[in-house]
Amino acid sequence: MTTRSERLLRLIALFCFGAVGVALVSQHVFDMPPCAWCVMQRLIYLVIGIIALVGGFGGGRALTRISGALAALLSLAGVAAAWYQYSVAANMLSCDQTFADRFMTGIGVESAIPWLFGIFATCMDAKVPVLGIEYALWSLALFVILFFMALPVAFRRGRPQ
Repeated sequence: MTTRSERLLRLIALFCFGAVGVALVSQHVFDMPPCAWCVMQRLIYLVIGIIALVGGFGGGRALTRISGALAALLSLAGVAAAWYQYSVAANMLSCDQTFADRFMTGIGVESAIPWLFGIFATCMDAKVPVLGIEYALWSLALFVILFFMALPVAFRRGRPQ
């Protein structure tokens, strides 16, 4: 029987993979090249999604709670990345050599999987509104939602539901 926590984790995974899908459509169909902070957020979404899937498919109560806690912590990292992109990096002429740029190139995913993690724009150039709201703020909002979805999974008390 699937518990409420497992269902929440599966929904978190769906939101995360959906966010990356929207980002890829934006990039490859609507020609919106990503910056270093954009692709770093993609990586955070993918890691949260994988962790949520692991916990969401019956690994036991402890694994479900650990997955919820990790998803919540990574969501906070995503909030920080999106906020930094919106408030600092988007106003810089170049985000070259910022933490996101050094991290993404340092772990090698930018060159190994360029269609997913390639950095093709500066943060200022990637400052794009969608429905009148900057892309980074949409991402920030989703990370906040994911955080509040993961909290009850991490801190659920009593018998599983």
